[in-house]
Amino acid sequence: MFLTPTQPDVISVSTLNRMARDLLEAGLPAVWIGGEISNLTLAASGHAYFSLKDSSAQIRCVMFRQRLAAVGLRLAEGMQVELKGTVTLYEARGDYQINVATLRAAGLGRLFEAFERLKARLAAEGLFDETKKRPIPAHPRAIGIVTSPAAAALRDVVSTLKRRAPAIPVILYPTPVQGEGSAQKIADAIRVAGQRAEVDVLIVCRGGGSIEDLWAFNEEVVARAIATCPIPVVSGVGHETDFTICDFVADLRAPTPTGAAERVSPSREQMLSQVDLARRRLERALSRLMTDKTQQLDYLSRRLAHPGQKLALQAERLAATRRRLALLAEARLAGARRSLSVAEARLVRQRPRPSDTARELDRLGHSLRRAMLERLNRRRLALAQYEATLVALNPEAVLSRGYAIVEKADGSAAKSPGELRQGERVTLRLAEGQTQALIDHPDGAQQTLPF
Repeated sequence: MFLTPTQPDVISVSTLNRMARDLLEAGLPAVWIGGEISNLTLAASGHAYFSLKDSSAQIRCVMFRQRLAAVGLRLAEGMQVELKGTVTLYEARGDYQINVATLRAAGLGRLFEAFERLKARLAAEGLFDETKKRPIPAHPRAIGIVTSPAAAALRDVVSTLKRRAPAIPVILYPTPVQGEGSAQKIADAIRVAGQRAEVDVLIVCRGGGSIEDLWAFNEEVVARAIATCPIPVVSGVGHETDFTICDFVADLRAPTPTGAAERVSPSREQMLSQVDLARRRLERALSRLMTDKTQQLDYLSRRLAHPGQKLALQAERLAATRRRLALLAEARLAGARRSLSVAEARLVRQRPRPSDTARELDRLGHSLRRAMLERLNRRRLALAQYEATLVALNPEAVLSRGYAIVEKADGSAAKSPGELRQGERVTLRLAEGQTQALIDHPDGAQQTLPF
């Protein structure tokens, strides 16, 4: 019996491919695989698509741009490689493929692993930090080269420098660039160049070769010598596709030794062109300046007069100035005289008269004494009124007329019989002393005195 589309056991192609991909990625770990590259396609995006095959089978592979750039290896048809990646499935087409993480030339796994380990460690220490890269001088006074005297790279560099900048001296720091102990000798040559400080820029170079041939430039001793060198260093090791540790540490990487020479030297033709351009600009500027100065000279020549005329004109101006100065001096003198007369009259009016002042002082003294006596009398009268009022309001005066004040036990004065209780002890305050009394109400009733 066939399943109908409505039954729950039916799945889509996308679901099947996704399940297969999950099984592949979960069931197979990342492995190293060796084989030959075929059907290579380098996409415009920078990704690489190829097949990895052996004598009896093949598998599709994809390596994305960032990972391809990190290995620094140019892929080619028929190249024998070793790659590490994850086995997966491209769902859109159902293609079984390998997602490549890293790749190396076949047979060089040990060297590539050592290269990657050192590269990672030095990068972690900051030796590749772009912020530490020093600028290459545009017009160096002298150029240093660290390479072998027998290297073809030296001839290429020297011929390029001779063609581009023949006036700049070149100093060679000879060293073997291949073989046993060459890495230490390269590092020593770099240190010697830094100690002598006789060049403005240093080229470390050699021609192309296999990874074994270039391995001296992948040694840590060379990398640290470049990092500590006080002179800017340009690396020109191998061909454009070759990458070494030296390239990452140097202040600038050139694709070839010839490229390194071009990077450190100004172009003679370009400089001559710039000089010619500057000469033409200078000629135009001088021509404009001469034209302007000629016109200015013509203008000034028309304004030029005979010295006698200038002297006569200056004499007239001097006489007119003298007359204006005399008139101004007279006007200022007259004004000063008028101001002096006004000040003198004002001073006369303000001059003090002792007799008038004495009479005024006597008058003011009499007025002050009268005012003080009147105010004192008013104060005395008011005081007498206040005294009479106090005497009238004094409780002692009331008591002297035979009245008494009834004080309760708490010291307050009783104001009505209702405030007193039967048998309560009270104090009677009289004019000449005080006495005690008990409250007695006949039949317990309050008594009201008739008045």
